[in-house]
Amino acid sequence: MIVAATPAPRRTPGLLTRLALSRRFHALAERLPFIRAHARAEGRALFDIVGGFVQSQALLALVELRLLHRLSESSWPLADLARAADLPEPRLAVLLQAGAALRLVRHKRGLWHLTPRGAAFLTVPGLEAMVRHHPVLYRDLSDPVAFFKGETAPELAGFWPYVFGALKEQDAGLAARYSALMADSQGLVAEDTLKQVDLSDRQHLMDVGGGTGRFLSAVAARYPALRLTLFDLPQVVAGADPRLSRLTVAPGSFRDGPLPEGRDAISLVRVLYDHADAQVDTLLAKTFAALPAGGRLVVSEPMSGGDRPDPATDVYFAIYTLAMQTGRTRSAADIAQRLAKVGFSVDPPRAAPRPFITSVVTARRA
Repeated sequence: MIVAATPAPRRTPGLLTRLALSRRFHALAERLPFIRAHARAEGRALFDIVGGFVQSQALLALVELRLLHRLSESSWPLADLARAADLPEPRLAVLLQAGAALRLVRHKRGLWHLTPRGAAFLTVPGLEAMVRHHPVLYRDLSDPVAFFKGETAPELAGFWPYVFGALKEQDAGLAARYSALMADSQGLVAEDTLKQVDLSDRQHLMDVGGGTGRFLSAVAARYPALRLTLFDLPQVVAGADPRLSRLTVAPGSFRDGPLPEGRDAISLVRVLYDHADAQVDTLLAKTFAALPAGGRLVVSEPMSGGDRPDPATDVYFAIYTLAMQTGRTRSAADIAQRLAKVGFSVDPPRAAPRPFITSVVTARRA
């Protein structure tokens, strides 16, 4: 017999929300200096939400036209830049003005210049590659109501077939595309992960689903004596960096069998959020079985804010993984519960320096 859960009783909105629903209150707020600034800031924030998709598309145009790249080499007058980009001057002027509003470029003394923010965009690993493949996600969200009802067939799901176990031996090109996109941004992920994890007491780390070894390269630089194993699909590990002399390559799929044993630490970097709950629980159980007593597990990936929703992870990553049709952006508390369920002792949580890059949960096998 299935007993339906009792729904929580509905409650009327709180006082501040009720005030915000009142047009009379908004009119009053404009006349009160100590409220006016907050009200206007909220209005601007709301408009940023409304216009967010246009900002992203303007950024994509700046990237595809290589305008930021051109400005990184020198400043340009509008006419010359328009000829180089093969755009009509009036239309390029609108795009550059939008870029200036986003503080990516600026206009001074008749020339267009790159700003520090624009320069950072070009140098942060993975950002440009991420923006370039956004048209797939945008097409999937062209009818957002149908998307959230589950009535669409997202194109993004076909972009990452490895997630479904559909990557065959002959798909070397697809494996390379995936590995390149992941490796581009893995440097920052590795940097933030290693800020939150101390591996000085470990002897041998195995990175499961580790791609071509970008994370292990960072680990090797930080811990010269630590032995390293890279575990991923055969087509993926074929591109492993040969300069990693301490690296043992273990081709395989965590879907098809147990994980290799004999390592006292295992890392799962941006792996769990690619997969459904059942697959995650199975993988965590396999990880527990592969570790010895005292073995340590490191889970690093963008995580939901849970009770404190995060605008990066609970909007971008959560919807991205939903479009993949198999993954889910989980909170640290959710991951901790799953780890405890299979027998891990979960370490106290630590605040991530940049949650939009990655957060970390660590655990030990007793």
